[in-house]
Amino acid sequence: MSLNENSFSVVSAQKLGLTFETGDGPVHALSNVDLEVKKGDFVSFIGPSGCGKTTFLRVIADLEKATSGDIRVNGMTPEEARKARSYGYVFQAPALYPWRTIENNIALPLEIMGYTAADRKARIERTLDLVNLSGFGKKYPWQLSGGMQQRASIARALAFDADLLLMDEPFGALDEIVRDHLNEQLLKLWARTQKTICFVTHSIPEAVYLSTKIVVMSPRPGRVTDVIESTLPKERPLEIRETPEFLAIAHRVREGLRAGHSYEE
Repeated sequence: MSLNENSFSVVSAQKLGLTFETGDGPVHALSNVDLEVKKGDFVSFIGPSGCGKTTFLRVIADLEKATSGDIRVNGMTPEEARKARSYGYVFQAPALYPWRTIENNIALPLEIMGYTAADRKARIERTLDLVNLSGFGKKYPWQLSGGMQQRASIARALAFDADLLLMDEPFGALDEIVRDHLNEQLLKLWARTQKTICFVTHSIPEAVYLSTKIVVMSPRPGRVTDVIESTLPKERPLEIRETPEFLAIAHRVREGLRAGHSYEE
């Protein structure tokens, strides 16, 4: 990959703001967000509940419209990027249809996009292998554990091979042991696919463990209070969380969250 490719901005936001008009008056969800996400980055967004983390992801995905500023996804508007199928989206819950098998759930976006049966079959097999679910394609969601269901959801988002993966707290409802395992698997998946990942989390250890860049956000209106470039190596066993380097980054994230809270005090 050339230097120019590495420096390409997959997501670029300048002075981005979003205000919701409600019956009780305006709600300022995002304010003056400036951010660059480069090709191949793993960027985690962390902040208190209601700080705009998910809202920012939804603006990227064209599920919400910014009311001020500018945002580009692969050089396009979010609407253009959505129509170009530039991203896959993984929600907090797996959102799998219970009457469809796992392979048919993964096939759904491919059916909508008009892929042939042969192409769908090949993509399903490849993505099941990527998330370590080979052999489970004929199962129904209710026959799988919560962690396996979430991996199936990730496979569905990867099936049409978009370069950008948007993940909204995908492991938040899982227990710590399963979450640790899926964190390890996600890093391996990222290394294999070279995707750009935007990941929302409430967990400081998860953000530090996964990311090349950590975006710390303030309480509403959501602002970026710190952008932390990780100095951790790309190969990250779980034991790295006990090292001084890891703990130092986690401390900076924690301090950034405290500083963000001071805006409202």
